[in-house]
Amino acid sequence: MTYMGTALRDGVTGGDVTGGDAACGAAAGGGAAGGGADVLVGGAQAAEELGLSRSEFARAVQLGIVRAGPRTLAGAARYARAELDRVRSVAGPPGALRERVETVAGAQAAAEVVGVGPSRFTRLARCGHVTPVGYRINRYRAVVWLYLTAELRSFAAREPGMLRGIASPADRELMAARADQRPRKWRGRHVGLLLRRTADPWERAAVLASVLPEGELLEAVPDPAERIVLAALGPPPPYGHPQVPAAAAVAAGLLTAGPPDEVRWYRTSLDFALAGARGQSKSTGERGPT
Repeated sequence: MTYMGTALRDGVTGGDVTGGDAACGAAAGGGAAGGGADVLVGGAQAAEELGLSRSEFARAVQLGIVRAGPRTLAGAARYARAELDRVRSVAGPPGALRERVETVAGAQAAAEVVGVGPSRFTRLARCGHVTPVGYRINRYRAVVWLYLTAELRSFAAREPGMLRGIASPADRELMAARADQRPRKWRGRHVGLLLRRTADPWERAAVLASVLPEGELLEAVPDPAERIVLAALGPPPPYGHPQVPAAAAVAAGLLTAGPPDEVRWYRTSLDFALAGARGQSKSTGERGPT
């Protein structure tokens, strides 16, 4: 069997987007002769040059505003000077980039942005009208959802009717069922952003596999060698994922599809992605078992 290409052999399987400070100043093409476009810097330096904090820079990478370059052999992310120049050129007025990645945490802060009370905002979020961009786990092991401020303002301007009056029949039905669309909506956004970062069929399959429950994954990928490939290529936890075991256990549940129809959607998507990945392996002998 042929297992994986150069990226996996080199251990390039993920990592913190703000890591890689040891790579600062490294050159992709070698030396000053390669020109400024070839110079790669680590995440901390890239954040500083864009005028962002570490967390703001991580959000910009997550959203695809800043595209990562080749990683170090240890897997640390690096960023091309040409990419930083591109981001600055399209960012607009000073502070515009920071506004695009600004977030608020929790229903109280989000409600203030939208101009409603916390209980109404919670209902709107639980019914799926606004989508979180991230999460934190507080000291009580409760999930605190993060929202993009710009998206909240856009929602308030676009849907003024939802900010007042009674809930729609569909929302009342969801509320009666104690539904909470926030985890599912966040997973959909998270997976979509990860898929946008790569065209590699095995990496795309790994993204889809990462959100399936273990039993579903075993059924979808019965070959242990393929599961090793998918696990090695799987995405790292999102920025802000807790390290404390108790909190990490809570957050781990957010990374796994829950409702049966959601699981079926990811399972079908994985089947389709694997068909393409296996076909590539047969023709090129790279990435997965052949």
